[in-house]
Amino acid sequence: MQLAKVLIPIPSRDFDPTEVAVSWDVLRRLGHSVAFATPDGQPGQADDMMLTGEGLDFWGFVPGLRRLTAVGRLLRANADARRAYAAMREDPAFKAPLAWRQARREDFDGLLLPGGHRARGMREYLESEILQKLVTAFFAAGAPVAAICHGVLLAARSRAADGKSVLFGRKTTALTWALERSGWTVGRIVRFWDPGYYRTYADGAGKPKGYMSVEQEVTRALASPQDFLDVPADAPDYRRKTSGVARDSFDDDRPAFVVRDGNYVSARWPGDAHAFARAFAAVLAKCGG
Repeated sequence: MQLAKVLIPIPSRDFDPTEVAVSWDVLRRLGHSVAFATPDGQPGQADDMMLTGEGLDFWGFVPGLRRLTAVGRLLRANADARRAYAAMREDPAFKAPLAWRQARREDFDGLLLPGGHRARGMREYLESEILQKLVTAFFAAGAPVAAICHGVLLAARSRAADGKSVLFGRKTTALTWALERSGWTVGRIVRFWDPGYYRTYADGAGKPKGYMSVEQEVTRALASPQDFLDVPADAPDYRRKTSGVARDSFDDDRPAFVVRDGNYVSARWPGDAHAFARAFAAVLAKCGG
């Protein structure tokens, strides 16, 4: 089997460590090669709070107390993801990424779009015309594309030749409003001095709650609201999949929810990352790399 070369574009900072590092780790374990691209060709840095948990407690704004974590320890990336991130940082490909403008569709067999919620670093990624054109090129070529969490938002904002989103007519999932709202609610309490940390975009005056959530913006780009999929109520392990706490592993995909539509794979949040990457690897294998 010919193995695939996958591109993972990331912002300079604040990407989700689990969605990037676990995807990298799973694809590498399954024999595929992974390259990275950043805005300036310099190595990216994940959201430090999602790595350490520091700053996600009531006292997180106090320099001397910041390293004491309680709630932050529960909200941060788990041990598997932190180990994967530490290994990824030593990968020569991660240390020497392409610049976004250098990335060409013809050089890669597949594209993986990770997410992250911290507006400080993620908006540059989500709003990049360079990346949107790259995403469009992959979809136009029928090449495998995977997107998770806010990465689906980047795909939804990418336009085909007819002006419609590349996701128009496709089935997809993404970070659901239920999960985003849950994180936002907790964040407003434990990080009260920065209540917008878990919301990349504010809804704006006069807009209903959740209008600028990932789920609602992605849904507006689809052919039908029914094309946005969430865990069915009768799904096995429904409670585990929707808890917002349980995360999958390489050998246990029960907490995960992944949607595949042809050569396109999507998932909701870091808790789906292993199953998401494995599903994408299966698409890459089917396409022959």
